[in-house]
Amino acid sequence: MIKKLKPFILFLVQFMFLQGVNCQNPVNIPDYLSQRFTRYIKSVPREEIFIHSDRKEYLSGEDIWFNVYLIDRQTFKPSSNSKIAYFELLNSENRPVIQKRILLEGGFGPGQIVLPDTLSTGSYTIRAYTNWMKNFLPVNCFTQDIKIYNAFSIKTVKRKTHSEDITKEKVGLDVSDGLTLSVNNLEKDVLEIFVKTDEKFRSENSSLCYLFIQTHGNIDYVRAESLRDENTKIVIGKSLLTEGINQITVFNSKGKPICERLIYTPGKEKPVITLHSLDSLGMRDKETLDFTIGNGSSAELNSRNLSISVSPVTNDHSGEDINDYLVFGTEFGSSPWKAIKDNKVDEIPVAVMDSLLQTVHSNWINWNSILTDELPVFKYQFEKENHYLFGKLLNNNPKPEDSDKFLILSIPGKVAVFQYARTDNTGNFSFKVPISMEQKEFIIQPDGVTVNLTINIESPFSDQFVKAGTSAELTIPPYISTWSVNHQVRKIYGISSTGTTLASAESKPMFKRFYGKPTNELVMKDYITLPVMQEVFFELLAGVSLKTKKTGYEITINDPSINKPYEYPPSLFVDGVLVKDASVIAAIDPEIVEKIDVVRDKYFVGDYLFYGIINVITKAGDFSNATLPDHALRLAYRVVDPISSFVSPDYSSSDTRAKRVPDFRTTLYWNPSVKQDKEGKARIEFWTSDFSSDYEINVQGITSDGKPFSIKKTIKVKR
Repeated sequence: MIKKLKPFILFLVQFMFLQGVNCQNPVNIPDYLSQRFTRYIKSVPREEIFIHSDRKEYLSGEDIWFNVYLIDRQTFKPSSNSKIAYFELLNSENRPVIQKRILLEGGFGPGQIVLPDTLSTGSYTIRAYTNWMKNFLPVNCFTQDIKIYNAFSIKTVKRKTHSEDITKEKVGLDVSDGLTLSVNNLEKDVLEIFVKTDEKFRSENSSLCYLFIQTHGNIDYVRAESLRDENTKIVIGKSLLTEGINQITVFNSKGKPICERLIYTPGKEKPVITLHSLDSLGMRDKETLDFTIGNGSSAELNSRNLSISVSPVTNDHSGEDINDYLVFGTEFGSSPWKAIKDNKVDEIPVAVMDSLLQTVHSNWINWNSILTDELPVFKYQFEKENHYLFGKLLNNNPKPEDSDKFLILSIPGKVAVFQYARTDNTGNFSFKVPISMEQKEFIIQPDGVTVNLTINIESPFSDQFVKAGTSAELTIPPYISTWSVNHQVRKIYGISSTGTTLASAESKPMFKRFYGKPTNELVMKDYITLPVMQEVFFELLAGVSLKTKKTGYEITINDPSINKPYEYPPSLFVDGVLVKDASVIAAIDPEIVEKIDVVRDKYFVGDYLFYGIINVITKAGDFSNATLPDHALRLAYRVVDPISSFVSPDYSSSDTRAKRVPDFRTTLYWNPSVKQDKEGKARIEFWTSDFSSDYEINVQGITSDGKPFSIKKTIKVKR
């Protein structure tokens, strides 16, 4: 009896607590707000992506080399929640030119794309996001404009810009309801908050309000504040505040948010990087870069935490450093970046930053959503273990098919893989497929012989884009003509910086046959060859029969418990692919069959019930000897794309140094995974080219404990 009462008592306690929140004398509002906030952050975590690319200006036909950093917004640590980054190159009309899926390991992933040599001169946009981030597009994705010039058609063109999506409002917190909030953030050690209230507000709220301060999902401060008179000053030690953009929210006595303010707290400690190199070199000279990461961060680094590029200095300085980028990320939109332009965040006075923050709001922290009883439900989930393949089942009207229809996914092979999905009330379905660079063939079909149905597979890339803004003239820099000549020379000599495919630490998925160990495993080579499959079943498979009927063929399996056929036919497979017509198996030449697996017992996969299983496995194992029905879909699919390594010449010997083949590399060096020793030291060596220019060394990285760092240095290569 006591056990039965426990759930009721728990419900009653929760009900009384929530009732207290809405009454005139709320109970434990700080705890209530903290619990709701923590629940929301766990249910709606936010990912950020930063991309370090080798350059910001390219020629059509060149390679773009880049490294993807995936970061958890709350901790700023590398995130392992997603293993796939969706990378796109968009033209000025937001049409994808290139789309790639990049494998992420521990929050990092190297990438490389080859620009089509047919691309027109213009401004293009790189954008990247994860499957989870698709729930919050178009704002929650990394974007970076780059310029691409066509060597055969260099002319002045329009440069695209973006307009901020201003459809979202500030959650109604500009309405003060008798309370106004101001902040003094100029003191060194303390933050002064001034709350001004009228007599009506103090009377209705028992001279009480609640102050809640959070920074990118971390609670810094929450407590009740007494309002003794019209002006109340609250002093908070800055040591309590997390570095970054702090959101100050004031709640009335009932726990309703009524006013908020954003301020900026600069970072207290950043990793110290020392970089040593030669400042001036000749052509085909060896450059040695020695750099050390201090402040104890070396112990928190691995080979994927740091990337480095060496490329010509250009007029485009639009690329952000990772530590600057993470201050705003995508949480506060793109307008802050437009306001600060090329300035470093830490060099902007705090007063200027605080003034700028009065015009923006968080795209993540929404108190209306935080305080609601129901948590949001999202279509797109983290791709931590598997990739999601989405689709829709349509009839030929075309209209969505009824809900709760089964679809089957098979992968042709000698190891049978079976997965089913059910449609929702709009015909949508999804499958989980292993994350791999290996190309596979997926066969998807509705369960049962169903006519007039079409399977539509959804693109894994999003069609949500930021609205295009006004156009501006794109001026062609004078150095582009030299780049163009150098690029043509490299093409004539067949010189490329693309090397072998990078090996992945991600192991290939090991498939196991879904039905485990079969009741019978008939290996055909152990027996004499029989002319037709009907004789194979009759002579070699006890309890299984393949018979001719007026309408074709029928296969039955006897229930081993009663030695009589099941009331429903068994499930038939050829090379792991489900087939509904027994004549498909009857028509197979026994000469090409390697073995036949039979499961005579009933078998469950989730809610899907098999009345016995027969899997005919051919020697080829590729389902090439059977024809799919019209309503089935055969799809060649690669979950993540292979990435090539960057290679450059080695002029350590006099013979290679004296070669007359010109070396006109634009990017001298690229490494997405620099290795450090135990003390955080690393040495990079590369050779300069025959192209004299000023070059920028660009180092970007982040420690495992969430400390971003970057450093840039210019070197000169002379004739």
